[in-house]
Amino acid sequence: MKLSTATLIAFAAGAIGAPADFVVPRQAPGGCSSAVKLDASTNVWTSYTLHPNSFYKEEVEAAASQMSEPDATKARKVGDIGTFLWADTIANIARIEPALQGVPCNHIFGLVVYDLPGRDCAAKASNGELPVGAIDRYKTEYIDKLAALIKKYPNTAFALVIEPDSLPNLVTNANVAACQQSAAGYREGVAYALKTLNLPNVVQYIDAGHGGWLGWNDNLKPGAEELASAYKNAGSPSQFRGFATNVAGWNQWDAEPGEFASHPDAQYNKAQNEKKYVELFGAALATAGMPNHAIVDTGRSGKPGGRLEWGDWCNVIDSGFGRRPSSSTGSTLADAFVWVKPGGESDGTSDSSAVRYDSFCGKADAFKPSPEAGQWNQAFFEMLLKNANPAF
Repeated sequence: MKLSTATLIAFAAGAIGAPADFVVPRQAPGGCSSAVKLDASTNVWTSYTLHPNSFYKEEVEAAASQMSEPDATKARKVGDIGTFLWADTIANIARIEPALQGVPCNHIFGLVVYDLPGRDCAAKASNGELPVGAIDRYKTEYIDKLAALIKKYPNTAFALVIEPDSLPNLVTNANVAACQQSAAGYREGVAYALKTLNLPNVVQYIDAGHGGWLGWNDNLKPGAEELASAYKNAGSPSQFRGFATNVAGWNQWDAEPGEFASHPDAQYNKAQNEKKYVELFGAALATAGMPNHAIVDTGRSGKPGGRLEWGDWCNVIDSGFGRRPSSSTGSTLADAFVWVKPGGESDGTSDSSAVRYDSFCGKADAFKPSPEAGQWNQAFFEMLLKNANPAF
């Protein structure tokens, strides 16, 4: 059984961006003494720690400066947690290099590749800068520039999450006109990204939504085949490891029976937590002929219960920071828990008059007021800190 169109549109989350202002940190050069060569047939997270990127650390430091003790001290500890940096526009590629200064040899720099033409075709809050059809710009002005930058830092390890929400939207929102128009560009763009960013110091994961999206019984096989096609069309790149789940999401890793297990439709979805989803979708990927190891975003899943429905994704109330990045997952398919979504940056605005207003950001379980996607929300950050599990 598949979800309704309205509910499926909810899964076009990933409303991510970030403030444009950034102070370049003064740090000593980092990296290893020789070129890094990652073995993507192994779990690199057992050897590398996710790097606490300086961009997010600056945001957290600014947030802490507005807080009183002891909360301010707790807040600063958030900035020491490894978090992915989002390259969500061509212009924001410029924020990467400053953040690469001082990355230790045993750290891996997390980077989200996120700028497809017609991005987030089933949502408004995080629509991208490139219009449908601008695939040449995506290749030459975005992916090629990212590749050149990574090549400039051969002594630093990189972990890439490729295009959140893109291919999952093609599986479940095929009846949405914007997704139909974006489909060819998504498939060509993702394959090009995988092929071009197949560099020795890189390990790649392609986004696969979460258990409440592609985990439905009817979505597992077509979802796996969609992702596997991108992998094969890229030439089965050697640095490709598998898939990323729960990016910017709220699902629990191993909660039993599962946050929405009592829903009448739960009988049609066995992926009631992300561990089950990794196992079910991983098996489907293996059948489809794609590497099937996963990383799971646990950044904001510390406190469940805020969502009224599984498909609600925007600035969920009563949520909290979740499990810290770690390779100790208890699952042979799950490489690591990671923080992909920077906690504190908005998913979308609650201002119904805004051009990018999405109705999911106005629902009863969405935090209000909230600014535009990617802009800092101090009150939301403080809520995440208060509800953090484990606590800071």
